[in-house]
Amino acid sequence: MKKNLLVVDDEAGIRESLKWIFRDTYDIVLAKDGRQALEAVDKKPPDLILLDILLPDVNGLEVLRRVKEGHRGLPVIMITATKTVRNAVEAMKLGADDYIVKPFDLEELRIIVRKALSTRDLTKELELLRSQVNRTYGFEHIIGKSKEMLEIFRVIRQVADSRTTILVTGESGTGKELIARAIHYHSSRKNRPFVTINCAAIPETLIESELFGHERGAFTSAYEKKIGRFELAHTGSLFLDEIGELSPPTQAKMLRFLEEKEFTRVGGAKNIKVDVRLIAATNKNLDESIKNGDFREDLYYRINVVPVHIPPLRDRKEDIPLLANHFVSVFFEENQKGPRTISKEAMGLLVGYEWPGNVRELENLMERVTALSTADTITPDDLPVNVRESVRVNRLKDAVLGGEISLTKAVEEFERDVIVDGMRRARYVQSKAAIRLGISRRILKYKLDKLKIDFGHDRSGIEP
Repeated sequence: MKKNLLVVDDEAGIRESLKWIFRDTYDIVLAKDGRQALEAVDKKPPDLILLDILLPDVNGLEVLRRVKEGHRGLPVIMITATKTVRNAVEAMKLGADDYIVKPFDLEELRIIVRKALSTRDLTKELELLRSQVNRTYGFEHIIGKSKEMLEIFRVIRQVADSRTTILVTGESGTGKELIARAIHYHSSRKNRPFVTINCAAIPETLIESELFGHERGAFTSAYEKKIGRFELAHTGSLFLDEIGELSPPTQAKMLRFLEEKEFTRVGGAKNIKVDVRLIAATNKNLDESIKNGDFREDLYYRINVVPVHIPPLRDRKEDIPLLANHFVSVFFEENQKGPRTISKEAMGLLVGYEWPGNVRELENLMERVTALSTADTITPDDLPVNVRESVRVNRLKDAVLGGEISLTKAVEEFERDVIVDGMRRARYVQSKAAIRLGISRRILKYKLDKLKIDFGHDRSGIEP
């Protein structure tokens, strides 16, 4: 689609010349004075304005001022005669993007217009990306209503706009990086770099170079100078994931940076100062690592100024329905197909499951279920067998430990469930079910009678 150019000039010859110059590239709207120009902008803002400074009614500078008040990002190029170049300088102070002097060079004018439109497009794209980032990493997108999560929200809101070093702890998959990004994008550094590095994913021989950079010739394969993550994060935030995996020499260099706010590249002698807000994370118990001599106690106190612990999903089950429904909604919007809701029975299984992989496991499961299901609602049959069976065992365990039933009764119910499931999978053929269960057919028949398992109308496949 062609972009729209508004040409404003009181000379008919100039207007027609500009229309002819750009007729094949842009849609042109013409205005002979300032009043017509402002009406055209109010009716449909163009993509760019070519605006004469000397107009018969409303002065070009006044038109510029009014346009910029209502449409700050709209590029305006001033057209001026040699004797009014001083006015063009004043126009630049008012927000004009450029100016061109009559009589103008056609190719120069084309270049100026292309440059102004390109700059506007890049600015709009940057603003869009920033708004998307703010929406994606806003606190409202960290799902949770449990008291533990509400406390986390309170803490990170308080510390987001400070320089304080933060240590985020929690099991793998709990969302430590999401918390770190939310802290960054709600701080005054949100328009500055957010640099991440997974300390566990970088070999020990390379981690120091990745963090602090190296000089050319620092080691055999150092053919050129490398800028490290600390320098890349200057004026922004650096997220060190799995900081507990750092080697002792790198820990020492990290401690020096936190104490003196400077470092040297590998193979270098010059001290480099940077302004970086550090956010660290680990799934390790650093207290144990300190006792074992694997982590420096003095570094721990430096990074653990404000601790943020994310509890595992199994300890905040009230958050599971919120998260599950959120993921189903997201994947439905992305694919424009699949389930929109989760049945009460299926949600009960999701809440009862232990989620060893935490939020990441729940997200992956909901993505798989929505991709494979063709119905509007997710039912228990859509969930993996391991989820269904694990929930069944956990419920029996909780009932025993809660004093609701005896251990003997729980074992009996578990045995009943396993036998019923085994029979169904064997299409009610006892010999096949016995093989699947690892017992003889005689023992199976005994247990069916003892537990009073009767399949009723489904007994057609059962052997006599």
